[in-house]
Amino acid sequence: MKGNKTFFVLALVFVLLLGGAYALYQRLSPGQAGDNLAIAGSSAQSGTDTSSSSTSQSDADRSQSPSGSTGSQSESSSAGTQSSQEEGEPELTLAPDFTVYDKEGNEVHLSDFVGKPIVLNFWASWCSPCKSEMPDFNQAYLDYGEEVNFLMVNMTDGSRETVESASAFIEEQGYEFPVFYDTDYDAALTYGAYALPTTYFIDAEGYGVAWAQSALSAENLQKGLDMILPQ
Repeated sequence: MKGNKTFFVLALVFVLLLGGAYALYQRLSPGQAGDNLAIAGSSAQSGTDTSSSSTSQSDADRSQSPSGSTGSQSESSSAGTQSSQEEGEPELTLAPDFTVYDKEGNEVHLSDFVGKPIVLNFWASWCSPCKSEMPDFNQAYLDYGEEVNFLMVNMTDGSRETVESASAFIEEQGYEFPVFYDTDYDAALTYGAYALPTTYFIDAEGYGVAWAQSALSAENLQKGLDMILPQ
């Protein structure tokens, strides 16, 4: 009975992830930078009011990835300030929040890190492409860890990957970036991370700027960082 329940849960998660992945692709397809780095739009500028577009979205829209919507942008302003985005450009969307856990089992939320740019990466120790990009992520963390929050989210399903096995891998490799564990599938379902690795670049105000599916080269990782680092 327990085995059947586990299979049912995993099957449901798989179906939901496929649906989320399709929506994610539709929303993040406006343009490409480099190889596999998709641009959601230019980062929100200081003094520009973009909150009206996000607060008017439905709950379903807010549960999608932190991408730019493809709808036409209406002319709106706050206190007489007109948006700097041109009509037809993709709007940035606030990155949806989620709950993951640190190694000690404490809750951690994406919203805890807003205020600095965020690099959000989904990975697993059994994923060869994930492992291939990790040295570059670790170096980026060493270079930019004071300016950028790195959230390396492990896809912890409790069987193929556990907190113990993922932690042991990180320790063996000597990686220093922060690692969090998605034991409830909350982050994966929220972001449609149906394939690994998947990476999101989120600006300091919490807006999704770019994303990549499959391993990032060091060059494209730097491109993503340049999009969210303060100018």
